[in-house]
Amino acid sequence: MFRQILAAALMGLTLVAPAVAQDRAAVERQFQSWLSDTIWPAARRAGVSRETFQSAFGGVRLDWDLPDLVPPGSTTGPRRQRQAEFGNPGRYFNRGSVDGATSVGRQMARTHANTLAAVTRATGVPGHIILGIWGRESGYGRVDIPHDAFRVLGTKGFMSRRAEYFTGELLAALRIAEAGHAPPGAMKSSWAGALGQPQFMPSNFLEYAADGNGDGRADIWRSEADTIASIGNYLARHGWQAGRDWGFEVRVPDAVSCALEGPDRARPIADWVAAGVTRVSGRPFPDHELRQPGSLLMPAGRYGPAFIVTPNFYVLKDYNNSDLYALFVGHVGDRIAYGVGDFTGRWGDVGGLMRSDVAAMQRGLEALGHDVGGADGLAGFKTRRSIGAWQQANGRAPTCFPDAGLVRALAR
Repeated sequence: MFRQILAAALMGLTLVAPAVAQDRAAVERQFQSWLSDTIWPAARRAGVSRETFQSAFGGVRLDWDLPDLVPPGSTTGPRRQRQAEFGNPGRYFNRGSVDGATSVGRQMARTHANTLAAVTRATGVPGHIILGIWGRESGYGRVDIPHDAFRVLGTKGFMSRRAEYFTGELLAALRIAEAGHAPPGAMKSSWAGALGQPQFMPSNFLEYAADGNGDGRADIWRSEADTIASIGNYLARHGWQAGRDWGFEVRVPDAVSCALEGPDRARPIADWVAAGVTRVSGRPFPDHELRQPGSLLMPAGRYGPAFIVTPNFYVLKDYNNSDLYALFVGHVGDRIAYGVGDFTGRWGDVGGLMRSDVAAMQRGLEALGHDVGGADGLAGFKTRRSIGAWQQANGRAPTCFPDAGLVRALAR
């Protein structure tokens, strides 16, 4: 249980401990009644057979170690949050993660060259981008995915703060089992209910999973071909633009404000060039990109590498809504395909704040009329550029990244 609690705390998740006197046996009985009286009728209406239902839930009990649980009759009182440290973005690109995903990815590129080429022809998504996601999500299928999906989703559907959402995902998982995509015992998930090697939530599986080896199933647990095809299909269906890159590392002169960051402030890449933005490689931007829109991305403000990214970057964010995730995937993909090295820009020594501190600073910016994208303690592009705009308005050099001085000046 300690590992789950620690992991949740590090991700800023809400943890609610059941009351000491909680009668777990009584809650288990309520869970079984909920399965029989609520979930089974809904599953039957969705076309799930009794055999599939019983196979899924035979012997399944609640998983009390999962985060964000609210047992029936709980007397936990007000919601409590454990705010994780707001760290240096550079930690996301640690040596082991980047090198491991790259070296194994190159092996996978050779092993699955035919499948990757076929999926690229069908979807327009480059194989090295698919490999970047596969490596990040499950280490190319080498990372253990230990949880019983029905136990996780059943527990969260019965007693979590997002019970309605997870109940829908549970019913989607039963439909997957009914269709025979995964044999009995293969329906493994993360602690959040994400399935298989591409880590699809069940509803995403039903929408985007693809059969890559022609056997009539989309087995994202054991089939590398199905995993590759499913990731490619997901990205294509979310708008991947064939023939365009995801982005380019650049140098941003002081005259170009970091407060210009964000996809809603995109402009033709030729305009960024005219403003003095250059590629760190010294090479010009490809001719076919110059007329196309590009956005400024500075994930650590002036304390880290800068990029001009295309709409494809934001397709990667549709897979996992994190600038750093999308940047990692694109970067590892480039290392696999082109042998590029580390980013030229260095990550500065920033971070060390608590997420609660960052959230207080965000509330201060909101009170001044800035759109920070929500006071969640995470510095997304709306928060970063709001910081830069406030700094400029107050005669400060814009850095576009939280620090202790900004917290003292703005916290609410």
